[in-house]
Amino acid sequence: MEKLTQQEEDAMQAVWKIGEGNIKSFMAALAEPLPPYTTLASTIKNLEKKGYVQSRLIGNAYLYSPAITEEAYKQKFMGNVVKDYFENSYKEMVNFFVEKNKISADELKEIIGLIEGKK
Repeated sequence: MEKLTQQEEDAMQAVWKIGEGNIKSFMAALAEPLPPYTTLASTIKNLEKKGYVQSRLIGNAYLYSPAITEEAYKQKFMGNVVKDYFENSYKEMVNFFVEKNKISADELKEIIGLIEGKK
């Protein structure tokens, strides 16, 4: 599984949100500014070639659906982010966000509650 470009990730977010659909339905799920229809269609075709989406022909139109789950993608690439940028330490990652004031004490308490709830 290879890392997606930002354009591909945006398209995959629409595919995961819609489930099965055509290019027009994915276009409706994207945030502004919308890419041209043909650009999104090409992106979806590239995602199919990479194994991220699958298609089936219904009449003369293709319907696309995710070939991998959003959870599987997150698991693969978040692990790489932690490994590549935070010395394979989730503690270092959290510390980074604390130092950059991107996470509050209340949010940290909530995270601790989540962790303790899993024990």
